[in-house]
Amino acid sequence: MAQGRRDDRRDREERDSEFVDKLVHINRVAKVVKGGRRFGFAALVVVGDQKGRVGFGHGKAREVPEAIRKATESAKRDMIFVPLRGGRTLHHDIAGRHGAGRVLLRAAKPGTGIIAGGPMRAVFETLGMQDVVAKSLGSSNPYNMVRATFDALKRQLHPKDVAAQRGIKYSTLQARRGAAAGAEE
Repeated sequence: MAQGRRDDRRDREERDSEFVDKLVHINRVAKVVKGGRRFGFAALVVVGDQKGRVGFGHGKAREVPEAIRKATESAKRDMIFVPLRGGRTLHHDIAGRHGAGRVLLRAAKPGTGIIAGGPMRAVFETLGMQDVVAKSLGSSNPYNMVRATFDALKRQLHPKDVAAQRGIKYSTLQARRGAAAGAEE
């Protein structure tokens, strides 16, 4: 019986080690009580496998490490898969929003790198994206920026899905894309 539990723990540690987590923001909050102030901490963490899966989580606790642990567990529970072109950039430009937070994400040529501000950069790095240009147009609140970025990433479509929606072959869609790129140059 004890052997089974140890193996489960080892499996869980291996699964957790495949993820990269980035701390985006820590907020200290105070609750005023009769004896003074009680401080608590809220953490925003982004977790990804650098292969197209990413998630974010929010955790609150009296101590910073506990808040980070809660946020990391929350992020691992709610992960999304984002289709990437060539495993390095987006398939198409897209905008996302959450509340007053608005972001614009654009596909980029190889070698561009990640051109994005703080919270968005953490999402792209944990996602495994190498080339992207992003701009925050609204609120600079890290929570809204991360949620707006996730809104945009959730609406990212793979060309195979677009071809299926239009009722054409994937190869036809790719040929049109190649012709459009040749006409621009």
